[in-house]
Amino acid sequence: MTLQKIKSIQGKDEYVLLPMAVYRALKDQIEKELAACESNQSNEQTYEPFVLEDYVDNPVALARIKAGITQEQLAQCLGVSQAYVSQIERRDTVTNKLLERVCIAIHNTK
Repeated sequence: MTLQKIKSIQGKDEYVLLPMAVYRALKDQIEKELAACESNQSNEQTYEPFVLEDYVDNPVALARIKAGITQEQLAQCLGVSQAYVSQIERRDTVTNKLLERVCIAIHNTK
């Protein structure tokens, strides 16, 4: 597995993109290290945990991502195309009936 590195303006490795499986396995250790860094650098920029709800407004997309399934998988559960799921996730509003149908479909995938 190759990890993607992001360099600073000075050309030094600054960030690494990790696959979600690796991140989940290391999450507790990463958070402990970040907390230790925060206590040592109280005046510097603090770590902000990633909150999915801050970045995803659509409730269908949010439910799907939290369930860890793809648009294709959700489409199969709903009996629709992946393109239709994509359209739903781009909408500003979603009806309660559709959201309920999606939640039932997601629940049945587990």
